[in-house]
Amino acid sequence: MSTALITGGAGFIGSNVAHRLATEGCRVRILDNLSRSGVGSNLAWLGHSHGNLIDFQMGDVRDPACVRRAMRGVDRVFHFAAQVAVTTSLENPSEDISVNVNGTFNVLEEARATARPPAVVFTSTNKVYGGLDHVELEEREGRYEPLRSDLRASGIGEDQPLQFRTPYGCSKGAADQYVLDWSRSYGIPAVVMRMSCIYGPRQFGTEDQGWVAHFLIRALTGLSLTVYGDGNQVRDLLFIDDLVDAMTTVSRQAELLAGRALNIGGGPVNAVSLNQVIDLIQELCGHRPAVRRSPWRSGDQRYYVTDHSTLTDLLGWRPRVNVHEGLALLRDWLLEHRVQSFIAA
Repeated sequence: MSTALITGGAGFIGSNVAHRLATEGCRVRILDNLSRSGVGSNLAWLGHSHGNLIDFQMGDVRDPACVRRAMRGVDRVFHFAAQVAVTTSLENPSEDISVNVNGTFNVLEEARATARPPAVVFTSTNKVYGGLDHVELEEREGRYEPLRSDLRASGIGEDQPLQFRTPYGCSKGAADQYVLDWSRSYGIPAVVMRMSCIYGPRQFGTEDQGWVAHFLIRALTGLSLTVYGDGNQVRDLLFIDDLVDAMTTVSRQAELLAGRALNIGGGPVNAVSLNQVIDLIQELCGHRPAVRRSPWRSGDQRYYVTDHSTLTDLLGWRPRVNVHEGLALLRDWLLEHRVQSFIAA
């Protein structure tokens, strides 16, 4: 029986990947410091659902000894533990680089030290491409669209030059490059997945991270929400089940894909503006949340849509859940789990 390590495994993406792997009969070791609010309930759910297949180790990726213990006997590593908010990185860049760069370095070094390095799947971000200010845009029907027709049709590909912005972009970008180079320099079968906006059940969304869930939570509880900028900025949304499909497949094909960075997101067919998401939430919830407007935030892209054609061509993967279906599934999960409990005191 194989064993997979998931750093940050009690979080949104980690708990969903852990559930899939355990459902398939894989042992799952979770390394998490439980610092994010609400993730303890994800861990309890995994233990209740899968029993002894879940091995939880309390710890921090910044501690090499802790990572070393967690790495023993595993054949796959999903490295998700991270500082994930741009705003937090601006407030405390030292903490940001400590978790995202030093933590990733520890994971890579412990993988390198094993007799047979495990496959490593690392979650990077579209923020490594910077603000994309050079992409010429026009406003069409209440959303930003590229002037170039090929970008409108396909989105941003992996050939987009890197341009780190904000401490978060720098730390995730540096970690992204360390993963790729440790694969090339030391033969670790490691793959980078540069994610767009992921949403779905078990996401404890806040204003700073997980904005889709945050918008729904605010609407369902009758609270107002804040939109930074004009709300016409466009993102492609990817439902969590589709992401898990891709990640588990990539982990099984890591030898083939080693040293590659792959963009992953919902693509042009799942591209929506923030204002359009609010319209869909109104349709799903029966009322429109009150919206406050605030100035643009540092590093906020007016347009980011993923070109996932590399992943599609290599593995045959493509999103299956559209935005309307995914939002309805997330709404139902929030209601089932008493959405009021997701509001921070």
